[in-house]
Amino acid sequence: MLSESERKTLLDLARRTLKALLNGNPVPHADVESPALRAPGGAFVTLKNHGRLRGCIGIFESPRPLVETVQQMAAAATRDPRFLSNPVCAEELADIDIEISVLSPLEKTRDPAKEIELGRHGISIDGPYGSGCFLPQVATETGWSKEEFLSKCASMKAGLPPDAWKRPDVTVYRFEAEVFGEKKEP
Repeated sequence: MLSESERKTLLDLARRTLKALLNGNPVPHADVESPALRAPGGAFVTLKNHGRLRGCIGIFESPRPLVETVQQMAAAATRDPRFLSNPVCAEELADIDIEISVLSPLEKTRDPAKEIELGRHGISIDGPYGSGCFLPQVATETGWSKEEFLSKCASMKAGLPPDAWKRPDVTVYRFEAEVFGEKKEP
């Protein structure tokens, strides 16, 4: 678990990175003393404008320090392919809420229906022709059942049939996330 100070450092760095990037300035240098923030780690950065998703990009594993991973993902979230026709812009920066999900390592599941706990675990589904993931908070935000969570990840994110998560040639991983943000959503 990160301390409140470490969380604040990551959120502040993500905010300063967005501000610099969207205003055409160099991104700030990520120099921290915290061993937890200097250790390698995976993370996702989610950007929302008044509760509406504007970008969410992440990486499960990174050889880079967590602080650099968060900075990279914050920058990448402004270029989320789902919003290329309407990317995040400097004018909406004051309305953007940043949420960071610091990830645990992926764990391969043998029986996803039994090994995944909604709200606690995120999932990554890897199939022969596609892959996709949902963060743990997706299950809570949508109210989906476990089967819906798995099926929608397979179909909506991995481009596979909804029941592909049950097939032997498809691997389902679970992970946990320490999720924190700047504001509470309405």
